[in-house]
Amino acid sequence: METTIFQLKKEVEEILTTNILPYWMDKMTDVQHGGFYGRINGQEVLMPEAEKGAILNARILWTFSSAYRLLHKPEYLETATRAKREIIDRFYDKEFGGIYWSVSAEGRPLDTKKQIYAIGFAIYGLSEYHRATGDNEALEYAIRLFHDIEAHSFDRKKNGYCEALTREWEEMADMRLSDKDANERKTMNTHLHILEPYTNLFRVWKDDYLKHQLHNLVRLFIDRILDTETSHLQLFFNDDWESQYRITSYGHDIEASWLLHEAALVLGDKTLLNEVEPRVIDIAEAGTEGFLTTAGMLYEQHVDTASIDADRHWWVQAEAIVGYVNLYQHFDDKLSLSRAVQCWEFVKRHLIDRENGEWYWSLRADGSVNRNEDKAGFWKCPYHNGRMCMEVMERF
Repeated sequence: METTIFQLKKEVEEILTTNILPYWMDKMTDVQHGGFYGRINGQEVLMPEAEKGAILNARILWTFSSAYRLLHKPEYLETATRAKREIIDRFYDKEFGGIYWSVSAEGRPLDTKKQIYAIGFAIYGLSEYHRATGDNEALEYAIRLFHDIEAHSFDRKKNGYCEALTREWEEMADMRLSDKDANERKTMNTHLHILEPYTNLFRVWKDDYLKHQLHNLVRLFIDRILDTETSHLQLFFNDDWESQYRITSYGHDIEASWLLHEAALVLGDKTLLNEVEPRVIDIAEAGTEGFLTTAGMLYEQHVDTASIDADRHWWVQAEAIVGYVNLYQHFDDKLSLSRAVQCWEFVKRHLIDRENGEWYWSLRADGSVNRNEDKAGFWKCPYHNGRMCMEVMERF
């Protein structure tokens, strides 16, 4: 098993540096309007007039900042700095604070709503840029955005964070993150992607209130979001934390298992860690219900109808590998290492585009490659697969 993990490390580093990162530098850098193009479709056609999403740009910022921190290549710093300028100069709302949901191809504000999920990713990217470079401007903006979330989204009466607000931080009717989501005030997904940037921000800014709120987020997952009967995460909640709709997201289960563990480790609270670690194992095992030994991790199940979405999405496979590697690293779970390697073998066979670069969106249930969804775009970013590679590289 010792050789397996180091072989895995060698292979993911090669894919990161020769397949994933060059794609974004070579094909997505917008030389006309600055920043990055908004979209390349599944047929590998660049859409230069596509709107530019905050999530895409924040994830590019995080990915290249992290890559520079690990590998110290100047071209990664150049790309990360380009993304930092895009977030601060074009996506940051200088009048009301927060981050715009999208800007036009030319960089003008387009959809100005404040989706808390997107603001979280901006914090994630900016804090990582500071972590990699020591840049104070990036940290300053990350802290500003943290205070924006706390001032406008945090529910001081019932706990947790609301999904979205208008540009002026007023209530809005449609709070959905995407068309696939339910229009509920609180969701697991947004809380997970506030937990993640708050963890990273706390690495570089040891603020007492941030520490308190990060601890609170971990508790929310244990006390509210986790279904203690099944160890799956519940996805949608009303204002009073009553679960709405029964959907199991295997990828989010396995992703949350290691992000929760990371948060508890970074907080350094032994009492909390002792409570979290059994849950880490339970949540990962629950997610494994969607794992197929030689065919990757399924997408999700609608529990009430027992219908399964059997697409194997690129991001789900990436998070499964990290989740299983985490169990191997911290709990010496050799079966989990075997699962990580099996998942990686599936990715190599079916999802990596070795001709054009990057990964395909998914392998469909019928075994065909999904070329209808974007290769790069609003939701197709270098963060899940890039982060998986770097997590394996950094852990061993």
